[in-house]
Amino acid sequence: MLWVKSLHIVFVASWFAGLFYLPRIFVNLAMVPPESVAEHERLILMARKLLRFTTLLAVPALFFGLWLWLGYGIGRGPAAAGNGWMHAKLVVVALSLGYHHACGRMLSTFVARRNTRSHVWWRWFNEVPVLLLLTAVILVVVKPF
Repeated sequence: MLWVKSLHIVFVASWFAGLFYLPRIFVNLAMVPPESVAEHERLILMARKLLRFTTLLAVPALFFGLWLWLGYGIGRGPAAAGNGWMHAKLVVVALSLGYHHACGRMLSTFVARRNTRSHVWWRWFNEVPVLLLLTAVILVVVKPF
């Protein structure tokens, strides 16, 4: 079980590293002047590659998490009343997947040059995965309920 747990942690950390950096590229894209085609295309290429890589990292993170939950029964079983933290963590995982998906959709708006949001908005958007990861770690380590 410790191997599975270790792999889960490594892939989650790697997945979130991508989720931390991808919106940072969006900040830079929002600041590119319309006449700077080469800079726009370079950042789009970086964002596409990072999104693809981040998606590939999310898959084993989810796989190993499901293995821990369903295979080893972490957060399940007879003590279900004390496993509210797992239900909350599953909500955080769903929100993280939604954020990941939203990043992909938002990348398409940059590709089509239809972004209407300022770089300041993207800077705030960039903080969401920090809060998601912080919440997940607190839920798993502290198990507040």
